[in-house]
Amino acid sequence: MSSIPEGWSYGPWHDGPDPLKAPADLRDALDEIGRDVMNGSSPRSALEELLRRGTRNTQGLDDLSRRLWERRREIERRHNLDGTLRDVQRLLNEALEAERHELFPNPSDDARFREAQLDALPSGTAAAVRELANYDWQSSEGRQKYEEIRELLGRELLGSRFEGMKEALQQTTPEDVEAINEMLTDLNALLAAHAQGRPEVPELFEEFMAKHGEFFPENPQNVEELIDVLAQRAAAAQRMMNSMTPEQRAELMELSQQAFGSPQLAQQLSQLDAQLQALRPGEDWYGSEQMSGEDPLGLAEGARAMSDLAELDALAEQLAQSYPGARLEDIDLDALTRQLGDEATVDARRLSELERELRDQGLIERAPDGSLRLSPKALRQLGQTALADVLRAARGSGERDAANAGAAGELSGSTRQWEFGDTQPWDVPRTVRNAVLRTAHTGGGGVKLDVADVEIAETEHRARAAVALLVDTSWSMVQEGRWLPMKRTALALHQLISTRYRNDALQLITFGRYAGVVELPQLIGMEGTWEQGTNAHHALLLAGRHLRRHPDAQPVVLMVTDGEPTAHLEPDGTAEFSYPPEPATLRKTIFEVDRLAKLGATLTVFRLGDDPRLNAFVDLLARRSGGRVLAPDPDGLGAAVVGDYLRTRRKL
Repeated sequence: MSSIPEGWSYGPWHDGPDPLKAPADLRDALDEIGRDVMNGSSPRSALEELLRRGTRNTQGLDDLSRRLWERRREIERRHNLDGTLRDVQRLLNEALEAERHELFPNPSDDARFREAQLDALPSGTAAAVRELANYDWQSSEGRQKYEEIRELLGRELLGSRFEGMKEALQQTTPEDVEAINEMLTDLNALLAAHAQGRPEVPELFEEFMAKHGEFFPENPQNVEELIDVLAQRAAAAQRMMNSMTPEQRAELMELSQQAFGSPQLAQQLSQLDAQLQALRPGEDWYGSEQMSGEDPLGLAEGARAMSDLAELDALAEQLAQSYPGARLEDIDLDALTRQLGDEATVDARRLSELERELRDQGLIERAPDGSLRLSPKALRQLGQTALADVLRAARGSGERDAANAGAAGELSGSTRQWEFGDTQPWDVPRTVRNAVLRTAHTGGGGVKLDVADVEIAETEHRARAAVALLVDTSWSMVQEGRWLPMKRTALALHQLISTRYRNDALQLITFGRYAGVVELPQLIGMEGTWEQGTNAHHALLLAGRHLRRHPDAQPVVLMVTDGEPTAHLEPDGTAEFSYPPEPATLRKTIFEVDRLAKLGATLTVFRLGDDPRLNAFVDLLARRSGGRVLAPDPDGLGAAVVGDYLRTRRKL
């Protein structure tokens, strides 16, 4: 066994999500979308539902949204916004206590006078801090605590407007304060020049960043990006102030005049806020939040919390995908990582890739009217899945999946990849060509055949069949859970005929109050509607027309229904409905069955449900036509229909 090279170590992956985790399965996703579409959803709704629900390996948008709202509620329920006021009150009490402790043993009248000054301080914190601005402290500890109040206020005010500023000013010197005031002066001048549209703004921006870039870790590349960064933070600070009680807001506004011992900082920030609000009026300057927790936040942390809440709201809107033109590429993955972590970002990226792949691989396309629809490629894949499911069910009930396209062995001119059990002859030229291309692609030395290279020549029957599949689309089919099995049955039969029996002519006919010829995409996308009437007469009439167009083909009629005929077509084209059925309805329906029998048609009725009147009627149809009646459960409908068709084909 080879040893591990020196300097290398192996262990479990901890740095973010597993990079080797399998991507989402497009076929599984398409099957889910197809199931929803066949249940009556539009392709757009089905795609949106899949993205909301997620897949087996990926959280959906609903789960991500739920986690966002949980984090939002956690912030609101954990915190309150009086942290700065509490800190100032604490420092003020400590300063006054230290000063009184220093004055108490001093017997002089000056000491008693100072004590009287302290006793006469206003009850409000901000007013007391203002009164002490010119007080001559006798206690060095008291003086230090009071200066800490001023520094704290300065750091909090700057931290609420500039990301990371509070942490960078833990040890503030007079030089730092001077540099900050100079930066604010230059910043206000830059924004004023921008508002005036002066042409030298780009040069002023470059000079400003060269001089004060250390204050902006976001590294904006132009003045617009700088304004965006500042406006978002300033709006968050304003929302924080809006969220306070009027008393708290008044206290902080008065205290801000004492930041760093000078009202200049508060004035500069007020001017900055006014300019930013004028430049970015679309930011939320008037909103507020209900913070009801016990954990106090200072001005800087409060502004950051407000920014988080705004970011969570924006992410929730992006995940909702409810605005026109919404795409999953709109989701801010960096923001999602900040709020929910790496795993959530991986899930969102996978969903975005899934949506993009469904479009890029041509599984979902945009119709001329702008709506989304399943493409022919998607319908073929859904058909393959439906047919495979049906054939598995048929084998389980004694039927056998015939791999050859035609028992007579007549070449059809088409080929397909060899599958286990195939007995048709190889298409040698295409098999060798596949081997050559594969070997050239992999860079192998010589040409060697592989099982994956083998293609077989398909055969077909010489005899043709004209097949009419009549499916009941009355409301009872939806109500009784037979809508999806009916569509999957049509999909499977269409796939079988279009791939194995290409010379057969299949027509899909739906019948409710009226009957109509539909293409497969129309049937798959059809929505169930409440409509009275089961017009088998009209459906059989259309089936007869289809069979007469193909006089050289064996006529086959397959009818799926869960109700006796309750409507018939009048000579003027209107549908006459009656329940219980009128004798005229039954008479006209049987007349069309007799006409089909004269054409030599094989009629099989697939009865869904156990209604005695329906049983009696379909038995009558079978006797009149020489056909038969099958009564599968909904899950076995596809196997019954495809099995009956294959039985008829084998007779040919």
